[in-house]
Amino acid sequence: MGFTDLPYPIANLRVENNPAPAHVRIGWLRSVAHIHHAFAVQSFTDELAALAKADRVEYLLRIIGQPRVIDLAAEGAKGVRANPQHPFDTARLRRVIELVAEKSDWAKKPAAPGRALGIAAHYSFFSYIAAVVEVEVNARGQVKIPRVDVAVDAGTIVSPDRVASQFEGAAVFGTSIALLSEITAREGRIDQTNFANYILARQDNAPKETHVHVVKSTAPPAGVGEPGVPVIMPAIANAIFAATGKRLRDLPMRKVPMND
Repeated sequence: MGFTDLPYPIANLRVENNPAPAHVRIGWLRSVAHIHHAFAVQSFTDELAALAKADRVEYLLRIIGQPRVIDLAAEGAKGVRANPQHPFDTARLRRVIELVAEKSDWAKKPAAPGRALGIAAHYSFFSYIAAVVEVEVNARGQVKIPRVDVAVDAGTIVSPDRVASQFEGAAVFGTSIALLSEITAREGRIDQTNFANYILARQDNAPKETHVHVVKSTAPPAGVGEPGVPVIMPAIANAIFAATGKRLRDLPMRKVPMND
């Protein structure tokens, strides 16, 4: 789910996890583990680009490398089965990165104090997604999102309007996860009871504009309901870093002061 199936040509990759006791019943959030995996990988990729003093789009394309089809099963990824109908083609990932950079005017909007763009790209549910998010951070540390651009390659599209709606909703949902929403538990009971204390993005902090750019494709249809979410959180965090110099590694971001 976006952690062992990286698009980067890393010669030796080892990922481990250890069991942890669950004190409450576990339920799935939209996009499942792709949410935190994409946030970790794409945030760290942006950190590497910053250390290299490189343009984020150019760096992302550079570390993906030359277009290739990744056979995860052949590369020794445990628990992964090859799907001949949906090969992992990094050329398609590169294409959505290039498309979203073009449509968002990435090259024409250099970062300025309190305002910047952030980018993230991710492969999930056999779809290739890239997002550029524009943020504005005022002197009080409040975050506004004037615009979101999302490029989508989900194979053959049957209903373009429904696809656009899914990704528009994903931009709002991803903004909620990034900036506001949190579920906590105490003594085996969830603290939040309804939307009064489980905070979602509303008109004052939801993206003002969301533009969905669909790649025409004859490949088999892939997912559109969940793949729009994982790219939003890291793109927001990366934009905030570009605008303020503050690197946010925890969600939701409202818990961290951005104007100190």
